[in-house]
Amino acid sequence: MHTTTTQLNTNNNDAGKLVLRVALAAMLLFHGVAKLSGGIGFVADMLAKAGLPAVFGYGVYIGEVVAPLLILVGLFTRPAALIVAINMIVAVLLAHTSQFFTLNETGGWALELQGMFFFAAVAVALLGAGRYSIGGVNGRLN
Repeated sequence: MHTTTTQLNTNNNDAGKLVLRVALAAMLLFHGVAKLSGGIGFVADMLAKAGLPAVFGYGVYIGEVVAPLLILVGLFTRPAALIVAINMIVAVLLAHTSQFFTLNETGGWALELQGMFFFAAVAVALLGAGRYSIGGVNGRLN
């Protein structure tokens, strides 16, 4: 069987999308599981201080548990990635605005984790899930 350069590029692109999806989802799920086990009281408190209803705090479960699971399996990947990106914007606005223009103790950006989650989510939203997903390359919203 003759493999063309186009076929190799497609396979590599789909494998790259899978790696990006798994990395983003797996790392974000750790934060979601921590909130499942420890609760969202501190998120509700920050929302209340910002003048927003504390009930909005439950949205963190969507942004850090449901959306990453959808990204991981590749189902409704693009909207799930947009939810993660929005979740990161809200997290920065609620808890990290004072760190936006600061460096951490090792010289990196103080918000590098949030930034990496945000930009990886934007990349997944733009790229889609790829072939190695439940929704498939031609899946709706994938």
